[in-house]
Amino acid sequence: MAQVWGALLIFLVCPLWGGLPLTGWWVLLATGKRLSQMGTGNVGVSAAFYHGGTVVGLGVVALEAFKGIGAVLLAQHFFPGDPIWPVVALMALVMGRYWLSRGAGVTNVSWGFLVYDPLVAILGWLLSLVAFTVLRERKQGRMFALVLLPVLTGLVHSNGMQVAAVACLMGLIGWIYQKLPDDLELPTQGTRTESRRLFRFFRGESALQALDQVLDPTKVGNKAATLSQLKAWGYPVPMGYILQAGDDPSALLGLCQPSPQQPLVVRSSAVGEDGLGASSAGQYVSVTDVVSQAGLEGAIATCFQAYNRPSAVKYRQDLGLSEASMNVLVQQQIQGVISGVAFSRDPIARCGHDVVIEALPGPASRVVSGQITPQRYHVTITPEDMQSGDDWQLSDAVDLPMDPNEESSTEGETCHGTSLPQVGQSIPPRLIQQIAYLTRHLEQRFGDIPQDVEWTYDGEHIWVLQSRPITTLRPLWTRKIAAEVIPGVIHPLTWSINQPLTCGVWGDLFTLVLGQRAAGLDFSQTAMLHRSHAYFNATLLGDIFIRMGLPAESLEFLTRGAKFSRPPLAATLRNLPGLLKLATREWQLAKDFKRDYQTHFQPGLHSLKSPHTLSPEDIKQQIESILSLLKRATLYNILGPLGFALCKAILTVDSAQLNYRSNPELAAVEAIKDIARQHAGLLPQLETVPDDSEECLHALAQLPDSAPLFEQLDNFLASYGYLSEVATDISVPIWQEQPAPIRALLVTFLKQPPAPTQGAKGTITKPNWKQRQVQTRLDLKGNIAEVYNRLLAELRACFLALEQHYLRDHSLQEPGDIFFLTWPEIQTWGTSSSLTVYDQDRSLLSSVAIRRQQRQIDGAWKPPYLVYGKDPITLSTAPRTPIQTGRLLTGIGASP
Repeated sequence: MAQVWGALLIFLVCPLWGGLPLTGWWVLLATGKRLSQMGTGNVGVSAAFYHGGTVVGLGVVALEAFKGIGAVLLAQHFFPGDPIWPVVALMALVMGRYWLSRGAGVTNVSWGFLVYDPLVAILGWLLSLVAFTVLRERKQGRMFALVLLPVLTGLVHSNGMQVAAVACLMGLIGWIYQKLPDDLELPTQGTRTESRRLFRFFRGESALQALDQVLDPTKVGNKAATLSQLKAWGYPVPMGYILQAGDDPSALLGLCQPSPQQPLVVRSSAVGEDGLGASSAGQYVSVTDVVSQAGLEGAIATCFQAYNRPSAVKYRQDLGLSEASMNVLVQQQIQGVISGVAFSRDPIARCGHDVVIEALPGPASRVVSGQITPQRYHVTITPEDMQSGDDWQLSDAVDLPMDPNEESSTEGETCHGTSLPQVGQSIPPRLIQQIAYLTRHLEQRFGDIPQDVEWTYDGEHIWVLQSRPITTLRPLWTRKIAAEVIPGVIHPLTWSINQPLTCGVWGDLFTLVLGQRAAGLDFSQTAMLHRSHAYFNATLLGDIFIRMGLPAESLEFLTRGAKFSRPPLAATLRNLPGLLKLATREWQLAKDFKRDYQTHFQPGLHSLKSPHTLSPEDIKQQIESILSLLKRATLYNILGPLGFALCKAILTVDSAQLNYRSNPELAAVEAIKDIARQHAGLLPQLETVPDDSEECLHALAQLPDSAPLFEQLDNFLASYGYLSEVATDISVPIWQEQPAPIRALLVTFLKQPPAPTQGAKGTITKPNWKQRQVQTRLDLKGNIAEVYNRLLAELRACFLALEQHYLRDHSLQEPGDIFFLTWPEIQTWGTSSSLTVYDQDRSLLSSVAIRRQQRQIDGAWKPPYLVYGKDPITLSTAPRTPIQTGRLLTGIGASP
């Protein structure tokens, strides 16, 4: 009789128990949402996770698990030892769950089966999870689990009726799956943030990676990964999905439903495309206006096939790109009323603050196709117009200066037989300014790498369709530091000597710190000469910063002069071995310099002969000897100031507490002051004091007591005559050759005698240990500078003597011509003093004349703070005229 009551309870209570809407009540209580009125209308576990979040979803799992466990325990109570009735109870529970609550009951069965048959349940869970993780196909994973459970039951138990009952239960669940819509088909952007990753996992299809999650460019390509990153940063990017190579497109085809009212665009996203080294512009395809399922299938196939087109294969071979994979990006197509491309920096001028925008009415494909000349605008955005942290939307209070449109498509142009509207004045200036601001904002967000941005405007909103680096504008070159180290207009000879010395030493120092992480860095490209001005490679230095673990924003120190970022502790610890080596080198610098001074510098300077008594070949050999000494001295000339600055900053010693008389330039000024103070009584003896310094000195020379003054001046030039106005530029005459600046300074001090100093150490008579440590490094810096400047002076004397030989045999025409050659060019002359290699066509003389003329132009040119590209050019800043623009080349000068 008990079993009869048990059967009645199973068939009556279990369906009601399964249909009890605990899930709906719990979600309503926790979130205030009615699941039956949201999404698919299902009142199930996946819907709870989707609309309620992880915590609410876990609560639902507990409630539904309680139902399944209760049904099994009820059957086992009335039918102890019977393997069939618990399965029947679960079937009754599932039917009630489906009829009354619109749920599949999978959670009920999973936990109920765990109580019913723990071994089979655990094996089924583990095998299903492994299969699902490997396959990543949701529907196949479900079918696998439904088939697996009866199979495992048969393997573990020999009861045929039990296997049949479990098979019926799994079949019932499979039938319900076909009847209910799946919550996992809903878009992930509607999921609660905290449960989004869990939701994506159980969706399964690896082919349906969406742009609302940050993607890996090595898997989905730079185009899709960049758009996903932009979307994560809050930029307006159309939603889309990525189909990877080899994945089944059925899931994507089932999710995307193109129509004439909601067309799609299918685009390639190959691994290696749109990268820093190569853009692959025009090598692959994009298919627009996809309005049907058949069209979507064809467009996907077209994009995949484009990877193996002969032109694409040859492009990759020419650039040395390795074979990778093609991915396909499917996005909603924005119906743009105005579209175009924007360059955050002028790809033609390669310098300046202009954003270049090309626009036309209609979709962006009309501009990027290159078939129509678009309207072009130049908008100037200076660093002051945009600060770090500013929003990408332009403030209404800001009005950016812009040039008027220069080019527009002519009336009546057609594209594929369709008449296009005339551009004219149809594009609002404010829209152009906003596009420019957005484009420069993207550049800043990508670490000051110039960007090529494809955009569209749908009449209400601006959309970013693509952003990629402008490959022709790499690397970035900055005047930061370079303008301080090597200022002014530089001759080719000076640069051909300084550049390899300085870059080589800095390369050695960076290699010392980075160790094996310095592999692949070309330190010879650390600096370049552009329009006779020195620039440092900000891209290379940024790469070094990243390898050293410095924050990415540290590059702003070079590109915008921002404050240098403090490295994180982890990066400091990783570089600790290299930093300790550098610190050890700095700590032993004084000892090493003293050793090298005694064994190399002093003997080397004393062994130099007067270059005017040497043959051209002997002069070249002496130049090689000086350069060898300079290479050794350059290391000290870099580490000396660096060690002094660090020690001074760490020990917080004020400059007023130090004695700078060890610095050659400052010592020279103090020596001139001393001479002026000693002979202050001479000037009053003159009846009239001439304003001109040379006339004043000539008048003083007539005085009977002036001989000691000029004797001391000659002694001064003998001691400090190796110095010049720019110590690092050997083209600048030294004071021994042209003492006029020193003579003028002496006259100035004679007319206005300087006050006597208050002792050699200033106001500090007894320095503390901090001051002694810093003073030691300051003195070392001065001693290094004296040796370095003396070597440069000797080097200049050798080149001047060599030039005299070439002037006498007319190989060169004017004094100073030798500084317009490079040291490698001079080395190729051979043993003869005559430049016979160039005598036939006089090409060298022509080059010297051209370089001399160019230097005059460069001297009047104001160098920009940043320039771009391997060979930066600079266009005239004169206004563009219609005649000029009519002769301009058209196209996109942004990608190789």
